[in-house]
Amino acid sequence: MYQKTSRFLAVAATSLALSIGAAHAQTPAAMGGPGGPGGPGGHGHAGMHAHFMKEMQQLHAKLNLNADQEKQWQAALNTMKQNREAMRANRKQLKEQFDTLKNQPILDLNAMHATHQRIEQQDAQLREQTASAWLTFYNGLNDQQKTTVSNALKARFAKMEQRREKMREHWQQRHGAASAPGAQQQQ
Repeated sequence: MYQKTSRFLAVAATSLALSIGAAHAQTPAAMGGPGGPGGPGGHGHAGMHAHFMKEMQQLHAKLNLNADQEKQWQAALNTMKQNREAMRANRKQLKEQFDTLKNQPILDLNAMHATHQRIEQQDAQLREQTASAWLTFYNGLNDQQKTTVSNALKARFAKMEQRREKMREHWQQRHGAASAPGAQQQQ
């Protein structure tokens, strides 16, 4: 029984360390640099963010906002940008602490976990602030403007589903071929 328990704890500790490290090992610069996944022509976070901001500008142009609505739009946009930067700073702080802790002879998984939890809570608050700002803006729109926003969101959701489906097909092609009966016999 002791052997099973210690094996379980070793696997759990390793999983925790790897998940924290993998989730926060990439810095925003690495993701957004030229040739990186988020750089020009890339598919990472920075590239998706740039595409999202372009869509936001196009939507903004279609809405014909009055002065009060424009103030709410700008407030929501500023909140989103500030909170995104704060979340990037949180990820940087987490990575720095992880880098410091991983060089110790004995990993302090409790400290790593506590920091990870604290950052997750801060990020959750930031996401909620951003959502509240956008909901305040949305609730100030008339029905025609809400329809425009709804149509834009539905189109975005459809694109996201298409991407998920392509990824699912790609995964099945790569992993399905390995599990096919003929592939096992060739090994």
